[in-house]
Amino acid sequence: MQEVLARSKGRMLSATDDSAMMKQVQATHAPDGREVDVRPILSIVEDIFRRATPSTIDGVGTREHVDALDKNASPAALSGMLDALSCDIRKISCEISCKCSGGEEAHATTMDLFNILSAYSWDAKMVLSLAAFALNYGQFWLGAQLCNTNSLAKSMAVLKQLPNVLEHFNALKPQLDALIEVMLDLTKCIVEFKQLPSQYISTDAQAMSTAMADTPAAAYWTFRSIVACHSQILSLAGLRDEYTASNTDAWELASLAHRVSRILEHFKKLIAICYQQIDENRQIEAYHNLVRLLETIHMDNMKVLRALIYAKDDIQPLVDGFSRTRVNIDVLRRKHVLLLISSLDLSAEEILVLDQMYRDPKASEEYQYAIVWLPIVDRSTASDEGYRQKFEQLQAIMPWYTVQHPTIIEPAVVKYVKEVWKFSKKTILVSVDPQGRILNQNAFHMLWIWGNLAFPFSAEKEAALWKAESWRLELLIDDIDATVLEWMKEERYICLYGGGDIEWIRRFTTSAKAVARAAQINLGMAYVGKNNAKERFRKISRIVIQENLSHTLADPTEVWFFWARLESMLYSKLQHGATIEGDHIMQEVMTILSFDGSEQGWAIFWRGTTHEMARAKGEMAVDCMMEFEKWKDDVGQMGFVAGLNNYLRRVHTPHHCNRLILPDIHGPIPERLACAECGRTMEMFFMYRCCPE
Repeated sequence: MQEVLARSKGRMLSATDDSAMMKQVQATHAPDGREVDVRPILSIVEDIFRRATPSTIDGVGTREHVDALDKNASPAALSGMLDALSCDIRKISCEISCKCSGGEEAHATTMDLFNILSAYSWDAKMVLSLAAFALNYGQFWLGAQLCNTNSLAKSMAVLKQLPNVLEHFNALKPQLDALIEVMLDLTKCIVEFKQLPSQYISTDAQAMSTAMADTPAAAYWTFRSIVACHSQILSLAGLRDEYTASNTDAWELASLAHRVSRILEHFKKLIAICYQQIDENRQIEAYHNLVRLLETIHMDNMKVLRALIYAKDDIQPLVDGFSRTRVNIDVLRRKHVLLLISSLDLSAEEILVLDQMYRDPKASEEYQYAIVWLPIVDRSTASDEGYRQKFEQLQAIMPWYTVQHPTIIEPAVVKYVKEVWKFSKKTILVSVDPQGRILNQNAFHMLWIWGNLAFPFSAEKEAALWKAESWRLELLIDDIDATVLEWMKEERYICLYGGGDIEWIRRFTTSAKAVARAAQINLGMAYVGKNNAKERFRKISRIVIQENLSHTLADPTEVWFFWARLESMLYSKLQHGATIEGDHIMQEVMTILSFDGSEQGWAIFWRGTTHEMARAKGEMAVDCMMEFEKWKDDVGQMGFVAGLNNYLRRVHTPHHCNRLILPDIHGPIPERLACAECGRTMEMFFMYRCCPE
């Protein structure tokens, strides 16, 4: 911002480089404290310029402009103000006419205007001087316009030789029009500075203080331009010596227009910076108001949801995913609400699995919660066609409520979501109860783990569910695969295995089947793939099915959900302060996740619905199957799973290399994580990965 101000200030100084002259201008300024709302007068001045020369400024003479003037600046509303100001306006008008007709030097006339207006603020000086010029300018053009329709005006025009005047005017018209327009724009800009809300920007702000310091120069060159324009008008009207438009006159007007344009450019940059600061301060205020609101107890959830979704009443901000119609936020009154907060990169798997849970009849009958999608996007690109299409495509496949457009979400809400709820890229699901209390800053973990049984998705409910939970196959597989569930009912031995090496899979499944035959056990095997490897799963699962190696999960969505649930278990445990040393479930979850991160194959054996379990990875898993003869006696004495565990303990070596990948973890990154195999603290690394599949 300072660089912008410096460059702008440099151009400003080049346009107003006489410091002694500015000191002279400043010396005339002696405000008496009167406050004048000059905006209505400025509207009339603008209207005079528009009506006087209708072809010079866009929108002139339109019905809309006339209506706006009649509504916002009617003579009745202005009568009191004009009674107080008309004397000074007429005085300035006469002063300009007399001095210009007498041929007084332009600077001296300009300073006379400052002396007349010494008691007014800078913005009022500029508007009143412009009003005085508009008065003379309007009178001149009123006669010119009426001469074709009014007999009196026609006679007057003959005496004033108006046809000749208009002929001369055409030679200077472009320069006069340009200078009047830029004077008007600069005056409007100075008035706009005066109207900036003081509660959001102080006079000490750099851009504001720069504008205040440079306003006298803006006023001077506006006055100087008024004098030049009026001098030309008087010359055209024959009130000075015989006049012939010259290149010098055109150059003077063009030079002034260029100078004032440079000043205007400077002030536009300053006011843009001011508006940016005002917007930032408003957003800070809105953010603090939101923080206080969410910390307050309410009778229902309406205030909270309106603040988070859309606070105004001018539109219906939500789209009902079932009926595809616009609805008001009132449809969420006294309901449990899950705020689905994501970017536009929300995965198809997340939508599909959440859709199945949301369409569960119990979700609407027994649990009665609603989901609202709040997409967090960059407002500067949200209107791009590509973003719009992507938003609409996602919105079209969602059965729950969505905002009608991402930009209705206020920046203060986005800031709160990122800073307090720690949203970054990974989707979160915020639970809000019927009284507007935030029950859980991310209920996705418990929803993925327990589904709708986690209702009302509070931290207390999550703690209670974990307290009643144990490490078992039902927790690991849930109802993702019906075949595995059927095996559990049959009390079969079950092996879940994963990895991305098809040669390892062939060797392991072949040897495991041979062991099952030798041990005379009924073994069911299911391939659960690898995390974040859709295409690899598709290729490997086709081979597994074609070669009849084992059962496999049906599609990439089931594989995604299997691993998403494991990650959710880990994150949930971390949020509740669990550790490897003190929590068996967390230890087992981390073991499987580290197995997956090792790039080796792995396997877990269970016996039906019991808690008996054995696990191994890589070559150890294959070797123990190949070396069944060494532990088959243990199977007869202890059972298959216990015998396998006993053998694995005998051949276990201290050497290992476990890796645990935590993608986009929600909440603080754990400072310390212990290895699930040896208990030592794991080293922390940062990994950047591009994985298109």
